[in-house]
Amino acid sequence: MATILVIEDNVANMKLAVMLLESAGHAVVTARDAETGLALAREAQPNLILMDVQLPGMDGLEATQLLKGADATRAIPVIALTALAMKGDEERIRAAGCDGYIAKPLAYKEFLATVAARLRASTCPDIPSTRR
Repeated sequence: MATILVIEDNVANMKLAVMLLESAGHAVVTARDAETGLALAREAQPNLILMDVQLPGMDGLEATQLLKGADATRAIPVIALTALAMKGDEERIRAAGCDGYIAKPLAYKEFLATVAARLRASTCPDIPSTRR
């Protein structure tokens, strides 16, 4: 399946996301802050990045803008993970370069469906056909 980078500072949310993604057969790389996530994105070249919006230090939207502005990571789809559900938040998230968003708390069926749809929508020639 795909390699997915999860950038999330909340331990419980990280564990849940990793468990769900691994149960669906994906390889998961994790980071607890944006700076580490940016380095891992450049190094691992994941098929998808799940980016928490509210991170310590650099926030997820600023990190997404950096990813989308760099040749090495521009094409990697980014889905924001956010508890922000106010009017205007989706526009702000998309304006930062995110390809979509998933509201927290995570609802596992919707979470996996959104991940699968984003992976199908992007060309992922490096996704192995066998499960890990």
